[in-house]
Amino acid sequence: MSNAVLSARDHYVGQTYQDIALTDGDDLPSVLRERSNPPQPTADIPFSRYTDRAFFDLEMQKMWRRVWQYACREEHVPEVGDYYVYDLGRSSLIIVRTQQGLRAYHNSCLHRGTKLKPSQSSGWSASIQCPFHGWDWNLDGSLKSVRCDWEFPHLQKDKARLRQARVESWNGFIFVNFSAQGPGLIDYLEVLPEHFRKWDLSGWYVHTHVQKRLPGNWKLAQEAFMEAYHTPVVHPEMTHVVSDVNMQHDVFSDHVSRDLCAMASPSPTSTLEQSQQDLLDKMLVGDRSAVAVKALVPEGKTARWVMAQQLREQMSKEFGLDYSKRSVPEMIDSLKYNVFPNLFIYPSVGLPLIQQFRPDGDEHDRCLFDQMVLRPKPTDGSSYEVAEVVRIEEHESYSVAKDMDPFLAHVLDQDTNIMRWQREGMYASEKGAETLSIYQESRIRHVHQTLDKYLND
Repeated sequence: MSNAVLSARDHYVGQTYQDIALTDGDDLPSVLRERSNPPQPTADIPFSRYTDRAFFDLEMQKMWRRVWQYACREEHVPEVGDYYVYDLGRSSLIIVRTQQGLRAYHNSCLHRGTKLKPSQSSGWSASIQCPFHGWDWNLDGSLKSVRCDWEFPHLQKDKARLRQARVESWNGFIFVNFSAQGPGLIDYLEVLPEHFRKWDLSGWYVHTHVQKRLPGNWKLAQEAFMEAYHTPVVHPEMTHVVSDVNMQHDVFSDHVSRDLCAMASPSPTSTLEQSQQDLLDKMLVGDRSAVAVKALVPEGKTARWVMAQQLREQMSKEFGLDYSKRSVPEMIDSLKYNVFPNLFIYPSVGLPLIQQFRPDGDEHDRCLFDQMVLRPKPTDGSSYEVAEVVRIEEHESYSVAKDMDPFLAHVLDQDTNIMRWQREGMYASEKGAETLSIYQESRIRHVHQTLDKYLND
């Protein structure tokens, strides 16, 4: 166990994530018992990594084009002919379901370069036709037809196939990689498939999807979601119901880290005296209350136990799903896994989220934040509707998204405001660098370490 882990345990005696999870009385899965936070260098990190255009261009060239990155879900392209456009910087891919399986085509016509499908679009198409001059490709990427083909005697039609990127799927998630070199997806995901062996998300679908433009580099934005050191200052109301500075932070490998946060468990910084009933009455999880109806905490039980039990009953009644074997942490806690460079996956039943951060087009100090809430597919085979993206501009509140939980919208608005201040402060800084803590901000440093491995390769 590293000195950082020991220090966290010593400072929050009886209040570490492991302490809280083990007092729930369940058989905690082995993957949630693991702790891994190896020592790291403590040198300051220059702000130029966030603010310099040249550094952004280097990331685009040497990192973004070589990593596996989440593009969409299986339910976005369920049938042959379904497509989904994924954009990264100035690059764009069309993910298509074909008779031969998934394909990811570079979104550029081989005639004069026109985008074949609009950015941020999805739908169904029998073929892939250029909207400018009508060149048409079959779904398998082969050239179907060229208008006035006698004008192109020099065109080798058998070689005029749409250019492909790599595309693979895991657990309902579709990933793409612009490079033909490097490991396959499963190898890239390292420990993640084993950790998610009991957490099958392929039977879920995107029920709500909110995308917001944020004021700052993609790393700046996502790092606000990789530590809770800021919570007592930026979100003081949360300290009374959710753990923060006593969260667990794990670094497993180059591409995978996580944090574990206990719900209905006040922060050590909270000075409010409250009963378990008080906690239960206040507690909200995700985009809906995990406590569906007013309930009382039985003697000898906790708000966490009641929340988990009610959620098990709710999932059984509404979706026909049996979660009787799931522990309290698996039901209600924030179990947030980060896949380098920019994906967060939350597999708990009560907080089933996907979060993604990426550059906003070619802008180096602004980014897009996508948050998706998952819901189980109907077990009776009935239809369901995958969410359309609700897009929010920087100046707008998250509350304009009608399906967004009001409390969560308020918290995310607080994060947006502080990101703006941080971005401005980085440019104003005379010091020119940030000093990170050894534990609570260790996963931020880890992202930079992995990033450097790509940039220096």
